[in-house]
Amino acid sequence: MLRRLAKGFITEIAKKIYRKTIFRLFSDFEKIRRVCLFVSLQSGWKNCIKVKFMDISAIREDFPLLKEKVNGKPLIYLDNAATTQKPDKVIAAIDYYYRHQNANVHRGVHTLSQTATDLFETVRGKVCKFMNARESCEIVFTRGATEGLNLLAETLTQSIKTGDEILISESEHHSNIVPWQLAAQKRGLVIKVLPIDDEGMLRYDMLDELLGEKTKIVSVAHVSNSLGVVNDVKAVFSKVRNKCGKEVRTIVDGAQGIVHRKVDVQDMDCDFYCFSAHKLYAPMGIGVVCGKQELWENMPPYQGGGEMIKDVDFSGTTFNVPPYRFEAGTPAVADVAGLGAALDYLETIGLDDIFAHENVIMEYAQERLSNTKGVKVYAAKAPKAGSLSFNVEGLHPFDVGTLLDQMGVAIRTGHHCAQPVMKHFDIPGTARASFALYTTKEEIYTFVNALERVIKMLA
Repeated sequence: MLRRLAKGFITEIAKKIYRKTIFRLFSDFEKIRRVCLFVSLQSGWKNCIKVKFMDISAIREDFPLLKEKVNGKPLIYLDNAATTQKPDKVIAAIDYYYRHQNANVHRGVHTLSQTATDLFETVRGKVCKFMNARESCEIVFTRGATEGLNLLAETLTQSIKTGDEILISESEHHSNIVPWQLAAQKRGLVIKVLPIDDEGMLRYDMLDELLGEKTKIVSVAHVSNSLGVVNDVKAVFSKVRNKCGKEVRTIVDGAQGIVHRKVDVQDMDCDFYCFSAHKLYAPMGIGVVCGKQELWENMPPYQGGGEMIKDVDFSGTTFNVPPYRFEAGTPAVADVAGLGAALDYLETIGLDDIFAHENVIMEYAQERLSNTKGVKVYAAKAPKAGSLSFNVEGLHPFDVGTLLDQMGVAIRTGHHCAQPVMKHFDIPGTARASFALYTTKEEIYTFVNALERVIKMLA
């Protein structure tokens, strides 16, 4: 009896030492991989001295929710495509605003109002710089990407004719489908769809067939939220300009792109780029539409109320200049303050380092999942960022997600507001693991081990 107990005790110690050794190797391997990735992107080896390793442990300390336990287990949060966690600096910025700066912006002559206004407009300038927009007046604050796309669908379609066409893709989030359908029904427009192939990539070869003289709007995602596939939006818009001219409005749903890719709206040559701040480590309830100034100036307002007017009379109303024309009512000033803090935080760490780290995590997660018996990874050969969708043969994704949650692993299951994608693959939904700057290889290791346990339990 004592021998068995001693043997079991020694075995447990050996396992712990093994795990620690493996995780240390993962850390060293990650550093080597990131050096190689950085060097491959530079013009020569001498630039290697510019590499700055991220201290992931220190970064994780900035995110209080990552310290939580779920069902008695340390939280492994892999639902970042739905929303990211918030660093202390973002939480502190919101708290400070309400304690020391709270006032309505614009139109106020008192000190607090002017302080809040300065804060609000400073963040607008930060967003402009972050996206490389031309002027801060090109930045319109919304409640999120969904409201931004609804704003564009309602305003841009007012000036096009019955029978004109809107091109979207098969891989879009419902927020980049339904607003265009509503506008099309209201104004007699035609929706055309650019298909995806079986790797989830856009059928770029079909653009010539789908674009024509009636094409007036093209709206596509930067990164697919359901599959994580990175779309070459610049190539799409180049084809649009060459075939249809500059009068076609080009739009990017950047909800998943802004957090995993450097966004340069001038280089991309899109007319509008929409995103939600809560997927960029900032608060919920705030978003951005970045659009070309000359287009905003000729667009009608989306909503009526305070701030968006110049002069109101019962004989008629004239409207404010952009961006204020599209920001009716009291804005979410505290959330804008949080967005500013999030952008500062990301810039301090360094976007290149963040993206290099995320690429390593993505490659490791795909390798581990692809080598797990019974697991199918969707879009395995496509360029991806941020998330992986998978299914386990014979198991419903809801069951997989529910059992993983009992083990402390948070993933997303379902159709991910992308039912056309699920219909393409003839499946009810997928399990989706999505990553962030604070995701570690240790977490991926634990997640895949937990998944293997789930598979054995449900087999």
